[in-house]
Amino acid sequence: MQIANEQRKTERNVETNELKKGLKARHLSMIAIGGSIGTGIFLAMGDTIRQAGPGGALVAYGLIGIMVYFLISSLGEIATYMPVSGSFGTYATEFVDPAVGFALGWNYWFNWAITIAAELVASSLIMKFWFPNIPGIIWSVILLSIIVMLNLLSSKAYGESEFWFASIKVATVIVFLIIGVLTIVGIIGGEAVGFSNFTSNGGPFVGGTKSIFMIFLLAGFSFQGTELIGIAAGESENPEKSIPKAVNSVFWRILLFYIGTIIVIGALIPLTEAGVNESAFTLVFEKAGIAGAASVMNAVILSAVLSAGNSGMYASSRMLYSMAKEGMAPKIFGRVNSKGVPSNAIIATTVVASACFLTGLYAESTVYVWLVAASGLAGFIAWMGIALCHYRFRKAYVLQGYDLNDLPYKSKFFPFGPISALILCSVIILGQGFSYISPSGIDWMGLSSSYIGIPIFLGLWLFYKVKYKTKIVKLNHVDLKKYARSK
Repeated sequence: MQIANEQRKTERNVETNELKKGLKARHLSMIAIGGSIGTGIFLAMGDTIRQAGPGGALVAYGLIGIMVYFLISSLGEIATYMPVSGSFGTYATEFVDPAVGFALGWNYWFNWAITIAAELVASSLIMKFWFPNIPGIIWSVILLSIIVMLNLLSSKAYGESEFWFASIKVATVIVFLIIGVLTIVGIIGGEAVGFSNFTSNGGPFVGGTKSIFMIFLLAGFSFQGTELIGIAAGESENPEKSIPKAVNSVFWRILLFYIGTIIVIGALIPLTEAGVNESAFTLVFEKAGIAGAASVMNAVILSAVLSAGNSGMYASSRMLYSMAKEGMAPKIFGRVNSKGVPSNAIIATTVVASACFLTGLYAESTVYVWLVAASGLAGFIAWMGIALCHYRFRKAYVLQGYDLNDLPYKSKFFPFGPISALILCSVIILGQGFSYISPSGIDWMGLSSSYIGIPIFLGLWLFYKVKYKTKIVKLNHVDLKKYARSK
């Protein structure tokens, strides 16, 4: 009987081109957490502290962490009410302007397709640590094949693999924090270190306001991926329960992991030793006397890279699928296979990611650097879209006479949350090129690459706006019943 029911569900998915709801609450929670823990914390944190000092890093990551919580809280409110795989791309079409939805959707797809390519380049470098004589491209092809296979199997296969990838990262950070605290107080690793390194070499603040601002950018990049819970909502078995649970767990874990990591690294690693040549995690483990620390951390970083690539393939293919269903992308990408997976969208994303990866290998990195720069900016643009969508969703909901108490999940910070997130994201986007301007001159190439994502987004918006003559959706015309779950 159960097999027959599953067969009927599969046939219905294929006939209606619908995604299969295979993500459980634990998947969503780990997807949200995993999206906020990656190479930004394992590789870049040491250099972050070197640039701004532990005090500057605490200020920057603390503020960005709070902003990210505002954003996912905003996204959680809409996603529980309207759980669709297009997420903020679809929401922008419904609440703001179809042209904005078109630009956000393609922008986000592009963002993750390029991210997959970047992670493939990183994976080839990581594998050289163990296998220096094997060409990196071989490992990249193998790892890309694994990512594609996991995404083609089913949404549950993606969710399960991401659960374990994220679990490795979470476990590593927890072990790191425990060992770090024990080392600071002198229980392991010799004499107690204390917090003297916080104030040495110009700490706890280094470089003043400019350095803190630059860390804002790095912190923002580190947290990109937390919005994946909105994309995954469309394939969640019970979004009204699992999404609020995921949202509420993210804030404290982000603060614990990032703030705790900064405190431990700032205490144990002098500013003169911090950098990007070696993971600060490796340095701390070595100080604690853990053998093979470099190998352990390389394995963890590899899992983080696979996690990012895995999530990138999932997010980009679902966004492409959703746009195809809405008529904003070729219809072929709106089809699903027998597993309820948008296989054509996955294949298209794989082709683009592979082409960008080869560009990164053979084009002296110039074109690739521009692509990655545009991709990074795309994440902040997506965050602005989330904040704007939530603001207009709530305004439309109240204007049309709905009771806020009937929302499955209600963000506690409206309107302060979305407005402050919108402002801070705008400041970060406008300040992208700040580091390329100095008293000695302007690095025009770097300045141009840092802003390349803006004309791409505006070009997409203008194209759709002119072609279809779209207008801003009036709040009293927003169709709040279209995607709402039956009560």
